[in-house]
Amino acid sequence: MNRANVAEFYRRLADRIPIPETELKYVNTYTLLVAVVLSAQSTDVGVNIATRDLFAQVTTPQQMLELGEERLKQHIKTIGLFNTKAKNVIALSRMLVDQYDGEVPSDRDALTRLPGVGRKTANVVMNTAFGAETFAVDTHIFRVCNRTGLAPGRDVLKVELGLDKATPQPYRRDAHHLLILHGRYVCKARKPECWRCVVIDLCRYKAKTPPPA
Repeated sequence: MNRANVAEFYRRLADRIPIPETELKYVNTYTLLVAVVLSAQSTDVGVNIATRDLFAQVTTPQQMLELGEERLKQHIKTIGLFNTKAKNVIALSRMLVDQYDGEVPSDRDALTRLPGVGRKTANVVMNTAFGAETFAVDTHIFRVCNRTGLAPGRDVLKVELGLDKATPQPYRRDAHHLLILHGRYVCKARKPECWRCVVIDLCRYKAKTPPPA
């Protein structure tokens, strides 16, 4: 996709989604980090349900340590892989208290040293909490970028680097949320709703789906 088409691609998505933001519910940067860790292989809706009561009680790493792993599990037991995620949340909370005075670092290297935090999670936190121009590539964004030709790649890192290279201002800050919301609600995995896609003429996907009868 050439530069002019990339800019037009983003312009149309921005017009369609004027306030692109995460659908995860959180209170502060720490609870955002916890929510993103919990969201791996889970839906935002499911995470929001599980954390509603949790975040009413716990908003700091120290409070999470005081809650403890077993009681944390009771809050998040409806989320996939909750045992592993609970262990990671407690461990990362301990590291934040011991090494960062209870604050979430804004540096990617520091974030990815936290238990349960990979590059994608770090990119989400950096973008959403600190306004960094990072490109967290989840399954929705990976699909949209390959399907449309926006930033094709065989793995998530290649797609991330492709997005970083191709995405122009003023869309770099919001690109992650524009693409994830487009993938979640329009460019769906099993049956993309091409008939209501605002970038249909810019997309290289050949098997365009017709409107329902």
